[in-house]
Amino acid sequence: MSELIKVGMADYKVGISPNNLISYGLGSCVGIALYDNITKVGGLAHIMLPDSTQARSAENPAKFADTALPLMLSDMIKLGALKQRITAKIAGGAQMFTFANATDIMRVGERNAEAVRAMLKKMDIRMIADDTGGNYGRTVELKLETGIYRVKTIDKGEKEL
Repeated sequence: MSELIKVGMADYKVGISPNNLISYGLGSCVGIALYDNITKVGGLAHIMLPDSTQARSAENPAKFADTALPLMLSDMIKLGALKQRITAKIAGGAQMFTFANATDIMRVGERNAEAVRAMLKKMDIRMIADDTGGNYGRTVELKLETGIYRVKTIDKGEKEL
């Protein structure tokens, strides 16, 4: 019997097939799915901010791209995943609001997506799918049996990465 494991905002979870991981309501946040297709071990992180070193409070490491990804990878390895086989798929990073005088600090979604890509590169994890940007929210689900990353939106429909 498979279980649907919910990943909240500023959180991550890992699991193994036949379970699925789901995170609702990604706006400027980014959902990062890591997956080992041999052991069928995966992880899903819902990060809110790009960099823990720029934050006033970094007590929740799952909130940041630079700290959540290494923790999630470590937990996946404990479940039997091999780092060399792990691939990544990302979604989210939207610009939910427009500002007349937008500064870099207001481009949270774009900065989150850039930070995730940089962290994956630093960790030597290959990204094989990317559905970021735009101005709409997403819900993401990682199917641990197949590695399919389903991205659902209200206006843009549903796609599988």
